[in-house]
Amino acid sequence: MAGLREAQKRMTRQLLLDSALGLFRAKGYAATTVDDIAAAAGTTRVTFYAYFPSRSDLMRALIGELNEKLERVDSPARRSTARRLVEVVQDGSREAITEWLYDISGRWDSVRPHLVAAFEAAAVDPDLRGLVNAWLDEAVSDVEEGLHRAGRFAPDSRHLRGVLVIAQLDHVARNWTPGRWKADREAMIDILAESWTGLLSDGTAQSPTQAPAPDQP
Repeated sequence: MAGLREAQKRMTRQLLLDSALGLFRAKGYAATTVDDIAAAAGTTRVTFYAYFPSRSDLMRALIGELNEKLERVDSPARRSTARRLVEVVQDGSREAITEWLYDISGRWDSVRPHLVAAFEAAAVDPDLRGLVNAWLDEAVSDVEEGLHRAGRFAPDSRHLRGVLVIAQLDHVARNWTPGRWKADREAMIDILAESWTGLLSDGTAQSPTQAPAPDQP
C-alpha cells in the first residue's frame, strides 16, 4: 500500500507539472494562475499547495526537468554541468562541435516549452530571474572549463567566448523551427557550428579520429 501511495503521489506531481507546462505554453507564465493549473490537472488548489509551495516552486521543478532532458548533472563546483559539452569544447574540432549540435538540436522540440516558460517566468519573478541567469552561467562555465582543459585562448577571454556561444545556442533553441530564417536543420547546424568553431577553436584543435597531415618533403 505504501508503494502504491508513493506512485500516486508521483503521478499527481507529474500531472501538475505537465498541466502547468501546457498552460504556460498556451497562455504564458504570467497569465497562468495556481487555480488554472489545479483545474487543468483535475484537482484543487489545496492539492497543488501540497506539492508546490508556490507557482515559482513549480517552475523550479520544471527547470529541474530541463536539466534532466539536457543531461545536466549535479556538480559541486557549479551546481550543474553537461560533461559532454565540456568534452566537445575541449576537443574544439568542427566535427565534434557539429556532431554535438546535431544531437542537442534533436531535443529542442522537447525542451522548448521548458525554456520559453523559464524565460517568461524570469521576466516577471526576480527570484526565478536569478535562477535562470545562474543556469545560463553554469552552461557558460562548461565552455570555460573545456577551453581551460584544452589550454586555448587567454584565460580572461574564455568567459566571454562562453557567453557568446551559449547565447547563440539559447536563442536558436528557443526560436528555430524547420524553415524558419530560411534555413533547414542541416543549414542551421552548419552555420552554428561554423560560428562556434570560430569562437572555440584556435586552428590547432583536431578530432581524435582525424589523422595528422603527413610531413612535407
